[in-house]
Amino acid sequence: MERKITKFLLEWKNGPYRKPLILQGARQTGKTYSILAFGRERYANVVYFNFEIQPDLKKTFAESIEPAYLIPLLSRIGGQTIVPGKTLIVFDEVQLCERALTSLKYFSELAPEYHIIAAGSLLGVAVNRETFSFPVGKVDLKTLYPMDMEEFLLALGEGELVVRIRGCFETDTPLPAALHEAALSYYRLYLVVGGMPECVEKYIATRDFILLRYTQAVILESYLNDMSKYNKDNEIKKTRLVYDNITVQLSRKNTRFQYKLIKSGGRAAEFENAIEWLALSGIATRIHRVERPLRPLENYRDIDSFKIYVSDMGLLCAKKDIPPEDVLYKARDLDDFKGGMTENYVCGQLAANGYRCYYWSSPRGAEVDFVIQRGGKVIPIEVKAAENTKAKSLAVYIDAYKPDYAVKLSGRNFSFIDGKKTVPLYAAFCL
Repeated sequence: MERKITKFLLEWKNGPYRKPLILQGARQTGKTYSILAFGRERYANVVYFNFEIQPDLKKTFAESIEPAYLIPLLSRIGGQTIVPGKTLIVFDEVQLCERALTSLKYFSELAPEYHIIAAGSLLGVAVNRETFSFPVGKVDLKTLYPMDMEEFLLALGEGELVVRIRGCFETDTPLPAALHEAALSYYRLYLVVGGMPECVEKYIATRDFILLRYTQAVILESYLNDMSKYNKDNEIKKTRLVYDNITVQLSRKNTRFQYKLIKSGGRAAEFENAIEWLALSGIATRIHRVERPLRPLENYRDIDSFKIYVSDMGLLCAKKDIPPEDVLYKARDLDDFKGGMTENYVCGQLAANGYRCYYWSSPRGAEVDFVIQRGGKVIPIEVKAAENTKAKSLAVYIDAYKPDYAVKLSGRNFSFIDGKKTVPLYAAFCL
């Protein structure tokens, strides 16, 4: 399956200022597969080390982390000669070896001719919450997210449809009706399957929703195991409570996260660390409210008001045990959840494109679902689950802040009218 990360990796390999690369992201997003596939295609050989399944590797780094000392030993352990520029060195689950992470600094300074990629499913948690000596400024960083809608369509063999969608997005011209309806059907399928590569692969091979749900259940269980294995003892229960409660909060009309919905009398001090763990692990995404949508948005962030979305749509539907048919055929039973589900989908598409998202609300209750910085401009994005595009809150925002243009994501076809760019939900990846 084609992944956009491959283009980034090629630019990294050929870049004149290349440093050791750290690829982070949630478990099962395809980090290891993408790295190894790229390495086998673009290098003479790949030397792979996994600190989870090869715990004795830590002893090698305990003695010294100078490249001149490590390279001969790594060549021997890996059973292959490491040649500068021709061999890709891979450190997987690197968060389990602090010294290996620190060694990247010395590879950057003393031996930049070696090509190294380090990966970790819980690297964000380890770096931010433990005592790791992180090689600040000495590494390149990249986050891998689940497959977005574009990658999903490409995996289904719909490359021509992707080209047509991108063309219509750029020109604000409607997609032909038949293609528009087909793309909306694929969008609903994406909500069920999600973007975890293993889930996409198994669905394409079998078209079996039972097998798909089993695969998603295994991934969800691995997340729960990580919460127990890589979390502080007093935080495990709280982290699970928050994670279980995300789908509950997305079912409400007001999707702003509320501690009292986790448990009666819940407070920020009790659950803040649990929320941080989920965000750092890549399992969930937290977006904050901006008091004023001005650049830079981070300066106007309200730290006490935020929303939380899960990283993958398929896992969201599986966790809430939503029958695939209800999503595919737009069952009325989902009416209360459609809004939150659609917001979750859009958040994932924006995150995969590298945006840091926020939302905006006024003292009188008007709310715009997403605010991003795009092309040097602050752009409001209103999200609707169906074709109904009446957006009173967006009108309030436009009247108050006069943005260059606004985006409305819904079931409607492409258009641009009165400063509002209407984009079908399936084309959110074009942003």
